[in-house]
Amino acid sequence: MSGITSVDPNQYLIKNKPYYEPISNEVDLYEAAYNVRMPMMLKGPTGCGKSRFVEHMAWRLKRPLITVACNEDMTASDLVGRFLLDKDGTKWQDGPLTTAARIGAICYLDEVVEARQDTTVVIHPLTDHRRTLPLDKKGELIEAHPDFQLVISYNPGYQSLMKDLKQSTKQRFGGLDFDYPTSDLEVSILVKESGVDKDVAEKLVQIAHRARNLKGHGLDEGISTRLLVYAGQLISKGVEPEAACSMTMVTPLTDDPDMRDTLNAAVQTFFS
Repeated sequence: MSGITSVDPNQYLIKNKPYYEPISNEVDLYEAAYNVRMPMMLKGPTGCGKSRFVEHMAWRLKRPLITVACNEDMTASDLVGRFLLDKDGTKWQDGPLTTAARIGAICYLDEVVEARQDTTVVIHPLTDHRRTLPLDKKGELIEAHPDFQLVISYNPGYQSLMKDLKQSTKQRFGGLDFDYPTSDLEVSILVKESGVDKDVAEKLVQIAHRARNLKGHGLDEGISTRLLVYAGQLISKGVEPEAACSMTMVTPLTDDPDMRDTLNAAVQTFFS
C-alpha cells in the first residue's frame, strides 16, 4: 500500500489578477478574516460575483485556491479522499479538502447546500479551534496547515427545509452578504468584461433591473450580472442585441411563455 503523492501548491495559484469590483468593504473584511484564518460563508444570488471574489482574494493573498462544485451526489470520500487500486496495489488518493488542508490552500466549497448534510459534517473539525481533519479510513489525523482557510458559498434564495445548512454548521463561519452591484458599477463591469460601449451596457442593466423586480412574481431568480456579461459579449461580436438578449437573458431564465413574453418586451423596449 503506497502513500500519498506530494502536491505542488503552485499549481493551484491564480496566476493572473481576476477582475473584481468591490461593492462595499468586503475586500478589507475578508482580509481581516483570513488573517485570523476565520472560516467564511458567502451568501448571495446566482451570478453576483461570489466565485470571482474568492478567486480575486486568493490572488490578492497569494494563496493556492482549490474549488469544489458541490452537488447532491457528492460523498464525504469525494471531499477527503479514498483508497484506489492500480497496477502497483492499493494507494490513498487525497480529496480536494484534504489536499487544501495539507498545503495551506483556500478551499472553496461552491453552493455547499447542494451537498448532503452527512457530507458537509466532515468540515466541522476544520472550522473550530481544532483545525484538524480525521481520515478515518486511513487512520490519520491531519492538522491543517497554518495558511489553510475554508470558504463556502450558497444562494439563500434557494433555501428550503431539505436544502439548508445545519445551525451547527452555520455558526462555525463568519459571513459576508453579496448582491448585484449598483447600476453604475454594473455598467462599468459590463464595459470591462464584455467590451460593449456604455450606452449598450446601460440598456442591459435596465433590462436586468426590470427582470429582478419580477423575482417572486413569476421568476425564481433575476437576471444575473454573469448573464449580462454573456449578452454583452455576444453583442460585441456582432450578434443582434435582441437575439443576444433572448439567448442569454430570457431562454435560460424561464420556460413560462407569458414570462418570456414579458422579458422579451423589456428587451424590445430598449433595443427595438
